[in-house]
Amino acid sequence: MATYTIRDLEKLSGIKAHTIRIWEKRYNIIAPTRTATNIRNYCDTELKKLLNISLLNRNGMKISKLASLSNEEINEKINQLIQKYSDTESLIENLTIAMIELDESKLEKILSRSIMQLGFEETIIKILYPFLIKIGVMWQTGVINPAQEHFITNLIRQKLMVAIDALITANNPNSRTFVLFLPEGEYHELGLLFFYYLVKRRGHQVIYLGQSVPINDLYETKKLKPVNYLVTAFVSYINGKDILNYARTLAEKFPEQIIYLSGSQTENIQDNLPDNIRIIPSPGEFRTELNKIAPF
Repeated sequence: MATYTIRDLEKLSGIKAHTIRIWEKRYNIIAPTRTATNIRNYCDTELKKLLNISLLNRNGMKISKLASLSNEEINEKINQLIQKYSDTESLIENLTIAMIELDESKLEKILSRSIMQLGFEETIIKILYPFLIKIGVMWQTGVINPAQEHFITNLIRQKLMVAIDALITANNPNSRTFVLFLPEGEYHELGLLFFYYLVKRRGHQVIYLGQSVPINDLYETKKLKPVNYLVTAFVSYINGKDILNYARTLAEKFPEQIIYLSGSQTENIQDNLPDNIRIIPSPGEFRTELNKIAPF
């Protein structure tokens, strides 16, 4: 069983540590253990309860009322909340709870409700993408363990693959060809799969090369088939100068193609880029770019 500090709970729930301490003292919401030096430690059960209470509190229930409910009653309130439309923040928090609990059924329920309300594409852009950014930070800071991260990312990957397979492959002479790939040593492909779905849905051809593609192999692709656009992502840590050098190499090898760079590591390389390089901070902005490119 994992243990969490009060700062971990603050990051996960969005509730200030000071407020958590007040809830502990005044309402006995959760009861941490303490080390010999009086440092609070919390278990999975207490984390899940705090997340549930935070969500219900933000949706109008008073903390004094929540404090009187049993765990079963709190879970029932959460299930009722999932059944109706919730704001984006609430949906993301529900997904966080499902991840921590390794609860596939809850995840399916949340995503199905969101897709019904918003559509698959909006669910990707407004719910799943911000959620994945959140869990990326949580994983890097040790707030969640690798099993929880793998659980949720693999389920989302399955959803994306099913959605991509359901799309009809373009057969339009005016469609463009996009090559989607990750640089050598990069394995975080969910964002790239988001882009795959967006490109294919708009009637374009996709050559999906996937993870860790050497740049020479990428260049060979151009020899086999005309290419209009390249799309890649940098998620794992890499020095900004290295990304810039990589971008310049791509621009040199593919001077006639537009090259889209995405991922959190591209934030600091906006300047001094070759003319055919474009930075795309999010799937929403990539969608805007795609909508300018016929056909749809």
